[in-house]
Amino acid sequence: MSELTKKVQPVDNFDWDTFENGDVEATSHEELEKKYDDTLSALKDNEVVEGTVISMNKREVVVNVGYKSDGIISTNEFRYNPDLKVGDKVECYIESQEDKKGQLILSHKKARMARSWQRVNDALEKDEVFKGFIKCRTKGGMIVDAFGIEAFLPGSQIDVKPIRDYDMFVGKTMEFKVVKINQEFKNVVVSHKALIEAELEAQKKEIISHLEKGQILEGTVKNITSYGVFVDLGGVDGLIHITDLSWGRVAHPEEVVHLDEKISVVILNFDDEKKRIALGLKQLTPHPWDALDPNLKVGDKIKGKVVVMADYGAFVEIAPGVEGLIHVSEMSWSQHLRSAQEFLKVGDEVEAVILTLDRDDRKMSLGIKQLKPDPWENIETKYAVGSQHSAKVRNFTTFGVFVELEEGVDGLIHISDLSWTKKFKHPSEFTQIGADIDVVVLEIDKDNRRLSLGHKQLEENPWNSLEDSFAEGSIQEGTITEIKDKGAVVALPNDMEGFAYTKQMAKEDGSMPKVGEKLQFKVLEFNKENHHISLSHSRVWEDEKNGVSAAPKKKAAAKKTEATPIEKTTLGDIEALAALKDQLSKGDK
Repeated sequence: MSELTKKVQPVDNFDWDTFENGDVEATSHEELEKKYDDTLSALKDNEVVEGTVISMNKREVVVNVGYKSDGIISTNEFRYNPDLKVGDKVECYIESQEDKKGQLILSHKKARMARSWQRVNDALEKDEVFKGFIKCRTKGGMIVDAFGIEAFLPGSQIDVKPIRDYDMFVGKTMEFKVVKINQEFKNVVVSHKALIEAELEAQKKEIISHLEKGQILEGTVKNITSYGVFVDLGGVDGLIHITDLSWGRVAHPEEVVHLDEKISVVILNFDDEKKRIALGLKQLTPHPWDALDPNLKVGDKIKGKVVVMADYGAFVEIAPGVEGLIHVSEMSWSQHLRSAQEFLKVGDEVEAVILTLDRDDRKMSLGIKQLKPDPWENIETKYAVGSQHSAKVRNFTTFGVFVELEEGVDGLIHISDLSWTKKFKHPSEFTQIGADIDVVVLEIDKDNRRLSLGHKQLEENPWNSLEDSFAEGSIQEGTITEIKDKGAVVALPNDMEGFAYTKQMAKEDGSMPKVGEKLQFKVLEFNKENHHISLSHSRVWEDEKNGVSAAPKKKAAAKKTEATPIEKTTLGDIEALAALKDQLSKGDK
């Protein structure tokens, strides 16, 4: 008899007759099923249970979870644990108690994720500190393995000071806190900085309690910005504004300090809660104005470098922290105020004269035009009245032309002094800005630095010599150059101009002439004093019609132009002509 047979013993009270007849009571089946079910674990879908590895091969791991059938899990889900063996306890996620084949479907990976997610949430709720492994870098930070979940560690949460090399942290195990969880997207954010801040908070309170204005401390440059430098004072940060780095001008703080550099600073100010601390670096050295040469005085010449340019002037540094302003008006003797950029630029080495010096207010004004002689000192000699010069047109006004004879010497040509014979509405009709023009000095006002100049005075006054050529009653050929409300401007020989009123413009056929038309005109008046010639075209054809001949022009004294003079028409002549007209009218009748 075998070992197994020996151990099997018949039940004493078993009813074999009833069993053979198939009359077992229904209740006994239910009891048997219940007894069987009680021996199995009660499982639910989507829950995590613990199981035991009962067998495994390269493809599958068979796990017993105390259910009526064993579950199978892919070996890939245990790659993280190469030492897995039969008998090990593993967590299993119930995906389905029974598939189409009646197989229990388990997942170890999902079980680990579910457990990890619960573990992460517990860590956030309890503010727990845990150890995590930094797996790799990513945009803006690092990826940390937190309980099997990939959590994000922002770069700003690695340390209290900025991190410039992220790679040095890859592969390290560090302590972290869970600071944020997005339940919807299953995102976890962790921080190492929070642990450091907690440690530093106690130190910070101790340091702040002893801070005083004027106190000198040693710190480490923590961060550099365009507006200043943040300094770590041992758990407390302070700011050195760019203006407090040096007594001289600083374009960027990197010119003075460097990251991680240890420097001494002085506390300038802080708010009531001492959360904002203003620091100074330049205050640790004497002000350069205090070290300025005591013998320096107004009128002395100094050298410096242009450090700042503005439209109104240039700031020149004669020593670090000591600057003077050269106003644009002190850059040239010229009266034309221009932009300072036309004279200097940043970086220029210049020599200047001290104009004002205020050591108390630490201000200095300089000038460079004073290095040259003032051109108005000997103005009467160089530009004597009646002397002729060449000038350059600088500007126009409605009443004249401003010209420059040399730098610092300007003059005005009144519009009436541009030409003897022509009248202009605006000086731009005669010349243009930038053009060269010859002038004669008419008057000097040294006190106000003004010269009155003339251009027409370079030539003889034609009104004195052409009086005979344009005798009253003479006939002249002219060209209409402009038509105005009251009449027309007429160009005459010898560059002269005359004016014909509208009532004197009508042609014989009753029409009115146009601009550019050449006609014969009779001189009605030649006014030498007022430079005016009055003309009439109507009188020409009226006289011809009435048989009145024009007076011959007189020979001009100063010009080669021949002109036939005529006798001046008098009141008696007009009465005689009227009588003659009456007689002719009666004869016609």
